Formats: sequence, structure tokens, C-alpha cells
Amino acid sequence: MFTVEQIKAAHSKVKSGADFPAYIQEIKLLGITHYECYVSDGHIDYHGTDNYTAKVPSKYSVLTIAETPNAEQFKADLKAHQQGKTDYLIFCNDCAKSGIEKWVVCMDKMTCTYFDKAGKEILAEVIPQ
Repeated sequence: MFTVEQIKAAHSKVKSGADFPAYIQEIKLLGITHYECYVSDGHIDYHGTDNYTAKVPSKYSVLTIAETPNAEQFKADLKAHQQGKTDYLIFCNDCAKSGIEKWVVCMDKMTCTYFDKAGKEILAEVIPQ
């Protein structure tokens, strides 16, 4: 099974959203089936087969997630991040301001889905391969 150290090594290569597809391919090879990233503090739960989970602890101070999502602002911020215009921490701050509580990446479907605090899907994207 995969370890937090392996995940961190893969993630260390990500400098912007433009690097995300390569990162997903790398961690998929480790045996990760899906993961949940929580915007409030950056902790991530990585899941594999047989109910295996590796938890990466908080990465930054707690952010306040807006109660009301702003899908259009979020989409603009996401596009900027995917183009390499913002780093990870700026993107997480932008997510919080736009009411994004978490995103879930599914390796089987190769999707990244963003959710608000009520668990409502704000955006689902196919990850380029």
C-alpha cells in the first residue's frame, strides 16, 4: 500500500494547477482509488483498496469557508490556477472565499468534483490524461 511519504513526494512536484494531471497519474500508480481534500485546513484523506486510508495532516492555518457558494467566481479562480497563475495556497484561499468546502478526486472516473458546505456539487471536471 501507499504511504504518506510517497504521496508527499509526488505532491512536491506540483507547482500549480497545470501540474495536476501528472500528479494524479503518479498517485494512481501508487494504488490510490480516490481522495478528499478539505479546504478548511488542507488535510487530505487518501483511499485505496480494502478500506486502506492514509491521512495527510493539515497544511495551513484554518480558513473560513463562505456560507454561500459563488460558482462563477470559483470557476474563474480555478481556471487561473489551472493556467499556472496561482499557487496551491492562493487557490485554497480562493476556494474558501467562493464557498468550496472540499474536492474529491476519483481515479476510476478521472474526475475532480468540488462541493460546498451543504455537500452540493458545484463543479465536476474530467482530469486530462
